[in-house]
Amino acid sequence: MSNKTIVITRPSGQARQLSEAMQASLVDSGFTKETFPQIISLPLLTIAPKGDDVLLEQITTALKTADLAIFVSPNAIECTMRLLEQSWQDFSDKPLPIGVMGGSSMAALKNHGIGIESNPTTVILPQSNAQWDSEGLWAELQKLNWDWSTMKVIIFKGEGGRDWLADTLKHAGAQVEAFSVYARVPLDFNSPAWNDIHEMDFAKSLWLLTSSEAVRYLGQAKLPLDLATAICPHHNIADAAEQIGFGEVFTCEPGDEALIAASQAWLSI
Repeated sequence: MSNKTIVITRPSGQARQLSEAMQASLVDSGFTKETFPQIISLPLLTIAPKGDDVLLEQITTALKTADLAIFVSPNAIECTMRLLEQSWQDFSDKPLPIGVMGGSSMAALKNHGIGIESNPTTVILPQSNAQWDSEGLWAELQKLNWDWSTMKVIIFKGEGGRDWLADTLKHAGAQVEAFSVYARVPLDFNSPAWNDIHEMDFAKSLWLLTSSEAVRYLGQAKLPLDLATAICPHHNIADAAEQIGFGEVFTCEPGDEALIAASQAWLSI
């Protein structure tokens, strides 16, 4: 095995998916046992879904009169659908389009049968994966030439996070209601998940960072990150990585394929 290490910092389930995809891609690309990196999962944040009856009633009531629903992440989709437990098209008497910011969210919707119904739900997604963020979705929404002063928009999100899109929609005249459907719980610094991190060679480590909040939490761990390299799929995450002291920070396009390609390029150096 190579003495290089790749650290995946996503929540456990998502980390497993990325790790398996990366290992398959490395094998397909001709990496051998001698050149294969160690891949470590360090789930800096755990997603804790919310599930009380009051929240469920508030959401179902809001959806009846909504004109657009926006999910900020795959986690928002999974936690909302787990809470609702019924078909998306049953919540409103009129078609209720959905806005998402990336391919992973699109895939999560399809896993729940949304967008592939006999009369498909309209799903709005930035066309270029280089624009898979709030700004990209807003640019896509503006192409629809809607009169926002007549629109009610529901946003499903986690606690905290960016409010840029909600503020932009309000400024455009929309009525916006946001629901936090999950919380992010930081990984305890005494967790055994840190053991491999403390034993690895930081100078030969690549960190895949996909959440600004997770990066800021990582900065509290007092690790020699100035020796390490980070790859980030968004400039906001890259800025956070630089602020906590990573030695080298690179950006790539959003999506797992881009993360895997960037990781392979680093391994080949």
